Amino acid sequence: MADSSSNQTPNKEHNYRQYHPYQQFDVPIQNLYNLPTSPEFLFHEESLNSRRSWGENLQYYTGSGYLSGAVLGAIKGSVEGLRQAEPSDSLKLRVNRVLNSGGQVGRRFGNSLGVLGLIFAGMESGLIYLRDSDDLLNTVAAGLGTGAIYRAAGGLRSAAVAGAIGGITAAAAVAGKQAVKRYVPI
Repeated sequence: MADSSSNQTPNKEHNYRQYHPYQQFDVPIQNLYNLPTSPEFLFHEESLNSRRSWGENLQYYTGSGYLSGAVLGAIKGSVEGLRQAEPSDSLKLRVNRVLNSGGQVGRRFGNSLGVLGLIFAGMESGLIYLRDSDDLLNTVAAGLGTGAIYRAAGGLRSAAVAGAIGGITAAAAVAGKQAVKRYVPI
């Protein structure tokens, strides 16, 4: 276990804390690992940036979209599978129906939300690069563009409605995040 209070040793170049996993066993190894106390960056320019890179955004939005869509779809599909079960079905058939339905709907929802996250991350990173600023307008415009692109095959009206829904959803998410930062003590 690391004890941050007793193992602080200042170094001229960096501030390190001692990590000694065998401390409770009285092993005479004092300088086993030196772990930095501040984040490390390969280049100095990376430390000046206070937000995630485009690749990190891409992975975050796509992964969280896929995971949340898969979980929500699995729940919805399982409920549908339970409703479709017939009274004459055996327990094995009911379980099979629930698992098949949950897996099918979960895959579909996960893929849909993953693609939405992928489009959103790409548009938001592109807007930040083009405008050279990271603000609310980029997020709302990325949400609007994501909805419009996702529903573009359905026609102009469908794309406009989906774009408006995407922009409103992105604005609500940013407003909710700001409200939580301001009013919820964490």
